[in-house]
Amino acid sequence: MGRLFGTDGVRGVANADLTAELALGLSVAAAHVLAEAGTFEGHRPTAVVGRDPRASGEFLEAAVVAGLASAGVDVLRVGVLPTPAVAYLTGALGADLGVMLSASHNAMPDNGIKFFARGGHKLADELEDRIEAVYEEHRTGAPWDRPTGAGVGRVRDYDEGFDKYVAHLVGVLPNRFDGLRIVLDEAHGAASGVSPEAFRRAGAEVVTIGAGPDGLNINDGCGSTHLEQLKAAVIEHGADLGIAHDGDADRCLAVDHTGEEVDGDQILAVLALAMRERSALRCDTVVATVMSNLGFKLAMEREGIHLVQTAVGDRYVLEEMKNKGYALGGEQSGHVIVLDHATTGDGTLTGLMLAARVAETGRTLRDLASVMERLPQVLVNVPDVDKTRVKTSADLAAAVTEAERELGETGRVLLRPSGTEPLVRVMVEAADIDQARSVASRLADAVKSALG
Repeated sequence: MGRLFGTDGVRGVANADLTAELALGLSVAAAHVLAEAGTFEGHRPTAVVGRDPRASGEFLEAAVVAGLASAGVDVLRVGVLPTPAVAYLTGALGADLGVMLSASHNAMPDNGIKFFARGGHKLADELEDRIEAVYEEHRTGAPWDRPTGAGVGRVRDYDEGFDKYVAHLVGVLPNRFDGLRIVLDEAHGAASGVSPEAFRRAGAEVVTIGAGPDGLNINDGCGSTHLEQLKAAVIEHGADLGIAHDGDADRCLAVDHTGEEVDGDQILAVLALAMRERSALRCDTVVATVMSNLGFKLAMEREGIHLVQTAVGDRYVLEEMKNKGYALGGEQSGHVIVLDHATTGDGTLTGLMLAARVAETGRTLRDLASVMERLPQVLVNVPDVDKTRVKTSADLAAAVTEAERELGETGRVLLRPSGTEPLVRVMVEAADIDQARSVASRLADAVKSALG
């Protein structure tokens, strides 16, 4: 698997790449590294462990719990809950560590392990590197220092986690939304229980689809990566809007009453205006990535909201928010972070706040989302090129300059080397889709010529 930790924990095919032995070993290593860092000093350590409904999560959870308890960490097993719920409970319960078993929007055979530090925040990169190094050291033969007797960790189920998390979600809403009819697509995932419960407690009439997880059907033709069923259900039930989550419910996409998709950029725009009205949008600033639609940037400029853009990845959005104290950020894919109420992207919270805005204003989601116009966006992957020379090729720079001149202020070009594959991503936005396709095609040819 190369380096174990990626941008979102450790992921791979369960029982092939991500084995029980690896899960156990990483958990023991995490406990030892955090102990060395002083996290457990002066008290008996506690960890919160949760998972999504994948079948492989059952044995991986057992391995993680065994590893932590064998290292002297008491474990609160919260069962099937969303990733942001595990992060929240880690902070709310004063736990020293949180562990989530999920591969998010990936297909069912995959799974993953994500660690949270005290407070429910993502582990620092240096701690992840240290955990990986310690795991490798002991995997090759160095014995662990193991507690015995009363020193071993104790394990108990924490069933109260469900209600505690739902109460938190409903408690931070600015208003109720009694009377709204909302369709929820839970992707047969981790939010299949908590999301419908939270929306009902907030006053909505709820219709659910994709809310029958059986361990095998997570993300299968449903959820935020497959909106077709949600669009049809919203129209069939005459709903005011629809909300779609992914497998671990850290993201949210929406559908308006006509069945039209409302993406993460539009959701950010709606929430930014709502939060500014409540004086909750600190510095009148929203954080997004460079892949955000140009229409979002133009809308924020028109509304007098400052936009800070980061590299692609919600971790970079979160870093910028924490460093500068901003309150709202996210990605086009639907990862939305409301930092006053969550330490990570929370799809259920995002959907609730979006519904609250519809109820508060009496306007349709379609009308609210029209604050921005999504410009046509074309993405072309150019494989088998030297991606390291994207920023240094004079020929490629000349091609980009010519494309930008042609597009003017209503278009945009972005060339981005893939972080995992030998390819370059060419993204072009323009007011006209045919122009976007034409420019993207020419730039793709320029990439092949200059870097091939």
